[in-house]
Amino acid sequence: MPEFVCNLCGAVNPHGGAAMPRETPGCAACGSNVRTRGLIHALSMELFGTPLALPEFPRVRSLRGLGTSDASQYAGGLAAKFDYRNTFFDREPRFDIAQAPPEEFGKYDFVISSEVFEHVAPPTARAFEKAFRLLKPHGVLLFTVPYELQSPAEHYPELFEFALAEVGGRMVLVNRTRAGEMQVFEDPVFHLSGAGQALEMRAFSEAQLRQALCDAGFASVRVYGENYAPFGILHAETWSLPMAARKGEFAFSRDAARDVVEEWRGLRQNVDAEMRRLGRSRWFRAGRKLGLL
Repeated sequence: MPEFVCNLCGAVNPHGGAAMPRETPGCAACGSNVRTRGLIHALSMELFGTPLALPEFPRVRSLRGLGTSDASQYAGGLAAKFDYRNTFFDREPRFDIAQAPPEEFGKYDFVISSEVFEHVAPPTARAFEKAFRLLKPHGVLLFTVPYELQSPAEHYPELFEFALAEVGGRMVLVNRTRAGEMQVFEDPVFHLSGAGQALEMRAFSEAQLRQALCDAGFASVRVYGENYAPFGILHAETWSLPMAARKGEFAFSRDAARDVVEEWRGLRQNVDAEMRRLGRSRWFRAGRKLGLL
């Protein structure tokens, strides 16, 4: 039976080869889905130019990353490999990407924002611009939101001062516009988010996202829509795919290159030491002489 390796945790999973909906858990060990596996695959390609599972990433502490409500399935792995911190909008460590402070600008080699931008209050241009400014000149934004191929919709375009209230057993959104007009919206849509639920503010389109990223200053946008069966990335949809938005061409700094070389040297030393240990075994020497090893 066909198998795939989960590129978040490294577990091997049986799979029949059929496409998978983006949010359906597919890894029996960590529960990863096509969205999260596709996101980490995109990060691997953008940083290293080759498809690596997260456990195989080199340890490069000089690469700095920021997560915005990243899933625990991969946040811990990223923290073990990079100078990375994960943040949240609704709990500590708190960070609102739409209100990112100037002292954070230009600090990050990569920023990950998965299923966040559909929840930020309008105008969304502010959040895209802040994501751009958080990055170093060569940095990259790894990004997912639910989107359609066409027909974007801003659910609450005049949102200004607002609150949720329960009326007759149902949730309603109450808003006061900048002009002072009161608005009431029934049956708002919520998504699961961390420990609670987040209000859906809008539905994007792919063209709208590309334009918003370009308007924010990103030099290029790539949609990772290709399947990659070895990691169980088999898209059932042609929309809501991972994106990578580049501020500039990626290049390893001298410190990052040094980190990779030192890790390679350490691995090579471990292999050499193990070979010397095995070389003292009579059975190992006999196997090599017979061409079995």
